[in-house]
Order: sequence, then structure tokens, then C-alpha cells
Amino acid sequence: MARVSKEESPCPLSILVGVLSGPWTLYIVWVLSTNGATRFGELKRRVEGISTKMLTERLRLLEQEALIYRHYEPTVPPQVTYGLTDRGKELVGILNQLNDLAQRWYGQPDVAQVGCTFVDTVETAATDAIR
Repeated sequence: MARVSKEESPCPLSILVGVLSGPWTLYIVWVLSTNGATRFGELKRRVEGISTKMLTERLRLLEQEALIYRHYEPTVPPQVTYGLTDRGKELVGILNQLNDLAQRWYGQPDVAQVGCTFVDTVETAATDAIR
């Protein structure tokens, strides 16, 4: 789904869904919510399978939407950390509710047997959205 701007739609829900439905977006929010402020390299390791370019794009979008903050420390080498803003933290409860609903509807997967992870879910959703 293409991102919808405030100028293109008067519907706040369309704007929010446009932001959150981008590839990897919810997974990045989930990782930041469970790990706290995280440096770029560590975030890339935790969001398994994401390219550097895609992670950079998603982080810029989330920062632009005030869902995450970027903290730059001018050390050698520079340290950049990302974390959830108060606005971003509002999504955590919704993600937990979606997780609860998914478990009620589809049951709890045997992760060892089926390899079901949040990454698989995000990649499948992103692939389906492109089709």
C-alpha cells in the first residue's frame, strides 16, 4: 500500500494505515518496543533479513512520523540510537492485542516445528501486498 499523505486523504485512519503497512515497519516498532533504544547495527541484526537501505528508509519514515527518535552522539565512531517516542509507544498495546487475537484465531504455532516468527509474518504480508 502506498503511503497516503494528509493532503491526499482527509481520513486519519488511511494515513496511519499507509504508514504502518509499509514493509518491515511494524516489525521495527516491535523490536524497539522489546529492546528499548537500539543502535543501527544491532537493529539490523534483530530485524533479520532487512537490507541496510530498507532499514534506513523505514527509520526515516518512522522518525518523520514522530513514532521513533534518533539520538546522535558525536563520538568516534559516531553512535546513533533509535527508540520509540511516546507516540510510538502507543502502538505497543495495539501490537500486543493483535498478537493475542492471532493466537486465539490461529493458535500458538510450534516455532521449532514450523519456523513461525514475526519476520515470516511480516515478509509474507509484504509479499502479499505487492501482488
